Formats: sequence, C-alpha cells, structure tokens
Amino acid sequence: MDLSYSPEEEAFRLELRSWLEVAVAAIGEPPDASDWKARRAYDMTWQRMLYDAGYAGIDWPADSGGRGASPVEQLVFLEEMVRAQAPYVGVGFVGLLHAGPTIIAEGTPEQRTRYLPPILRGEEVWCQGFSEPDAGSDLAAMRTRAVLDGEEYVVTGQKIWTSHAECADMCELLVRTGTEESRHRGITWLAMPMDLAGVEVRPLRTVTGSREFAELFLDEVRIPVSNRIGAQDDGWRVAMVTFAFERGTAFVGELLESRELVRELASEARRVGAFDDPAVRRILGELAAELEALSALTRRNVTEASRSGVPGIGGSVFKLAFSELRKRIADVWMDLIGADGLVWGPAADTWLNSLSRTIAAGTSQIQRNILAERVLGLPKEPSSARGGS
Repeated sequence: MDLSYSPEEEAFRLELRSWLEVAVAAIGEPPDASDWKARRAYDMTWQRMLYDAGYAGIDWPADSGGRGASPVEQLVFLEEMVRAQAPYVGVGFVGLLHAGPTIIAEGTPEQRTRYLPPILRGEEVWCQGFSEPDAGSDLAAMRTRAVLDGEEYVVTGQKIWTSHAECADMCELLVRTGTEESRHRGITWLAMPMDLAGVEVRPLRTVTGSREFAELFLDEVRIPVSNRIGAQDDGWRVAMVTFAFERGTAFVGELLESRELVRELASEARRVGAFDDPAVRRILGELAAELEALSALTRRNVTEASRSGVPGIGGSVFKLAFSELRKRIADVWMDLIGADGLVWGPAADTWLNSLSRTIAAGTSQIQRNILAERVLGLPKEPSSARGGS
C-alpha cells in the first residue's frame, strides 16, 4: 500500500480546493443547531451543491451514481473538506454513509434506482432504526415485530436513539420476522418511509442539550415487501454490512478533525504555560502519533473496501481505537484547563461527547468481543453471558 500522493491525486486536490473556496463562501454559516427545518435545508443544499459539482458520493461506485474515486482520492476529499471548514454530511449521514452503501452492496437494481439518486441529490434524509430500549448493543434481542400480510409487512414495536428521525424521509429499519428465540437468524432489514400511518417520532434531549436522537413508535405500520433489502430473516447479515461501513469509513472526517483538535491542545498548553513540561509534550506527541497510525489504518480499510465492496474487520479495529483515543484527547483538554473545565464550554462539550463515542455505532466492549472472536480466534462468551444465542 502506497501512502504517498501521486501527481494526479494532487491535481485532484487543487481542483477540489479551488471549488471549495467558492462553494463554502456561497453556502454561508450554518443555522442554529436547534432549528431542524433550517438544518435540513442547509445540509441538503450543500449536498445538492456537491452533486452538481460532481463530488456527491465521492466513494460510491460510478454505476451507482457516485464519483467512483480511488481510496486515496476519497481521503484527499475529506482532508480538503476539513481544511476548508466545509459542511459535513450533517443530517444526510445515515443515507450517505450507512443506508446508501448497504443498498449498493445488497439491493436489487430496482432498489438502487429508487433509493440512491435521492440520497445523492440531497432530496431524501434517512434515519437509523436499529436500537431498542432492551436491545442496544445486543441487537439480536430486538422485539419490534414484522408480520407478513400478503405483499406487506405489518410492523409494531419501538426504537430508540433513532438518529435524525426528527427530519427524516426514510428509515433503515431492523425488525424481527422470526420467533423471539431466533435471535440473529430471524431479523429482516426494511426501508421504511417515515410518513406511513402508525409512525410516531418523539425527540430525545441529550445531556449536552442536543436533540439529534428520537424514540420511534410503530403501531401496525404497513411496509411493502418490495422495501426489504436482502432476504427475509437475513437482515442480521445485511446489518453487518451497514455496521462495516459505519465503523470502517464513517469516522474519517472526525479523524481529520481530531488532528486539528490536538493542534489546538498544543496551543492551549502554551497558553496555560504547560507546554514546557516534557510530560505534557510527550502526551501530545503520543496523541498525534496515534492519530497518524489510525490515518494509515483508514487508508488500508478504504483500500480493502474498494476491492471487496465492503470494509473488513479493520473497521472494528478503527472504531475501538478511535473512540478510546477521542476520550483521551478530551481528558487531556480538561486536565490542561483545570477548574475552567467546570464551566460549560467547548472543552466540557467535547468531553461529554467523547463518552458517547465509546457507545455509538457499537460499544467498545462489543468491538473487543468482535476482535477477540473474529481476529484472535478466542472462544465466544457462554450463552448465559449473552442472554442466549
């Protein structure tokens, strides 16, 4: 694997940088974080600008409407987006980073034609309906039930931590079509329109005051069988494809932002007079070195995804290492500012959000289990520890 940039890739960088200078100025400042109608309009306008310029779906195959960029070009794209402080995917992240790639890998030609273009053009927002009150990390314990009735599934149940349900048009939904005892073998992946009868959204307020998650209540919602991605009862395998993208490539932008954060920490250390301490410089150096290592791992993961169509087990390695690293970065920031960290501000907000990173997209404990079993070949936990199998 070559980690350097070719002349062609640097030419792509300059082309993109030139476009971003104009586009970022044109889109202007983002709206208030609590105004979801305005946030959706802003994020979808940006997505349409990317689409019109030929940058939408930078990592999607060309035959699925994307640019079909090489793995290195994908990273150049993300590096320049961060450098220009351009809007990220925002409310479009589930569609662009999770549902869309899953449909590319597992959907029929008709499904790809129906669902992919509206995501790329910024016309449809997706949310993720996976977790339930009693089935978070252990998704195989889910109880949201789908009963086949002719050409429709009748779905009843509850989801929680549903990302961006408050402004979504579609939902990537996991339901149980097998018996309760079927666990992994009885789950099905459905694409659910959010305007169907029986769908109720109740926003949740997080400890940081944000409302990007919601509870989702489903009361005999009728979803066409044609909306099923993959075979009935094969949804767990399809969901693993979703998780692979979520854990393998969806955090690249945040990785690049973390580099900037460590640079800010170095400036903060100078401001408070701590940079002359060799121990502080060593800690900052270690954080920067670990980010560089994760950057190299990311290139490896993206290269593997370009060959196979889906990220490999390296996604779990990255997710675990990055989540824990972000928490350490936040801890260092709080240590540097001391008592000032008790006052709400960027440091406190970053610290609280760092805790959520060890939970979202699969907890650190789940990632350790995956790596122990699938990479190291260690025996699985006893069924009693998992609540069945």
